[in-house]
Amino acid sequence: MGSSAALHLRLLGRSVILLERGFIASQASGANFGNVRESDRYLPQLPLARRSRDIWQNLGVMVGDTCEYEKIGNLKGVYNEAELEGLEEYVRQSSDYGLEMEMIGRNALSERYPYLGKDVVGAAFTPFDGCANPRLVAPAFARAARSAGADIREFAEVNSVGHNGGSFVVTANNGIEVRAEALLNCAGAWGDWVAASFGEHAPIEAQAPQVGVTEPIPRFVDTILSIRGGHIYLRQIDRGNVIFGGDPQGLATANPARAQVLPQNTLTHRKRLIRFVPSLQDVHIIRTWSGVEGYLPDRIPIMGPSMTTDGLFHAFGFCGHGFQLGPAVGAVMAELIATGQTDTPIDEFTIARFANDVSNSVEN
Repeated sequence: MGSSAALHLRLLGRSVILLERGFIASQASGANFGNVRESDRYLPQLPLARRSRDIWQNLGVMVGDTCEYEKIGNLKGVYNEAELEGLEEYVRQSSDYGLEMEMIGRNALSERYPYLGKDVVGAAFTPFDGCANPRLVAPAFARAARSAGADIREFAEVNSVGHNGGSFVVTANNGIEVRAEALLNCAGAWGDWVAASFGEHAPIEAQAPQVGVTEPIPRFVDTILSIRGGHIYLRQIDRGNVIFGGDPQGLATANPARAQVLPQNTLTHRKRLIRFVPSLQDVHIIRTWSGVEGYLPDRIPIMGPSMTTDGLFHAFGFCGHGFQLGPAVGAVMAELIATGQTDTPIDEFTIARFANDVSNSVEN
């Protein structure tokens, strides 16, 4: 989101410096599953997701790299009738936002996706969903921003932020000091620390979405497969490896920045993979990983202007759902900073909803 914002701000003619605490994409931005999905989101997020879809589909033109983006669709299954009713209701409600989802019953599922387990009672297919390689996306935006004139500093962990009455003053542990008329807080799991420096708080918690990959096997999955609710999700890449993730998650701390994979969770994921796709029974898991991500209690991000400080803007706490949104988040925040307005509705994401919450859990 920071890299996208830097690029879009340069396209709007603004001077930009981006301070990154480590490598670009060294946390959840580069360690997630790579799901580029509109489906099954909080409904007011859908206009933002739709705007992001337009950027994803033109990624090669915008950043000079497709980042292995593919529009392969997303099949979201359920295991019982109650969950099926909930999925059907979501399909009806999301159609008001222009989201195209096709309900598929048990018989049609067995014909179209014969590799699914017998416990799947129904599903919905979203054709415009897709995937990309998360290790490539944020760095590609950063390279494009640099080429457009942005000053991007890696290994520049911010250690103080403030306002001297005339400008924001930001210092980093490598001795850099930046003064600017606007400050965009894209600090992820550390976003509340920045906000708290200006009298705002959000009860953010560091979490560690856990992902793994199998040995390569003959290609048989041509779409993203998931069980609704984060139970398990998977996709297969051209080389044949199956990438998967789901609940439960690993362990994370923001300070120090550390995400830990729990082996027992990998075993749980394996059982769920086999229930969902039984042919994965004898496939070896060869690697697992995670990254630090910021979660808010309502699972809705913070995005928009500060309520306390003119020129301060927030975009953090995307709760494991931010990969698809990232390109559009950068575009929207750049518009807000450069012009003071945007046509993309984001009022639902204001930090003001936590105005009465003085907790600060970023130390957890």
